[in-house]
Amino acid sequence: MLGWFQALMPREDRFFPMFSRHAATLVAGAEALRDLLHGTCAPAAGCDLIVRHEHQADAIAAEVLVAVRRSFITPFDRGDIKDLINVMDDSIDQMQKTAKAITIFEVASFQPQMQAIGDLIVRASKLTAEAIGLLGSMKMNASRLNAITEEIIKLEGESDDLHDLGIKSLFKNQGQASPMEYIVGAEIYDHLEKVLDRFEDVANRVSGILIESV
Repeated sequence: MLGWFQALMPREDRFFPMFSRHAATLVAGAEALRDLLHGTCAPAAGCDLIVRHEHQADAIAAEVLVAVRRSFITPFDRGDIKDLINVMDDSIDQMQKTAKAITIFEVASFQPQMQAIGDLIVRASKLTAEAIGLLGSMKMNASRLNAITEEIIKLEGESDDLHDLGIKSLFKNQGQASPMEYIVGAEIYDHLEKVLDRFEDVANRVSGILIESV
């Protein structure tokens, strides 16, 4: 009886615009991080910009959680909505942690592998934004959503390879001569790799929602 009643009630679709706004902050934060790593903006300015985008994302995430509590009918499971916005928020939180590490250690130049991971982060953010934009019509877009999640997972694998190459290069060039530079560089690599890990979490959450809803 409850399922029949819910089917007659209008869906609460305001979640999709909020998800899309949050995804836009992921793209903006990723682009700011990429520009910082490539040296096309000053480190301090780039870090400040990432922090601003992270604050915007936090505000949108809070909106979503309030809407979950206040909505009678949601487009998909409430727990999935909360999990999705939380893993999305974790992605830009990790970008902010990366920026914080760069600020604390006053890093001004970055290895080619770090820059390449930054490029992967931008690609993952744009794929994530595309996937989020398709959630409103999951059945129609199931094939593309599956392809996007698989691509994000592949990008995370590429970031692991770049991480290992970068750490090896750091050890060869700074490991003995400048242990502190090696430690700082390894810290930055760890943060960058975790950004891709968080995007993989988003992809997995989208896959779970797709399985449950289609």
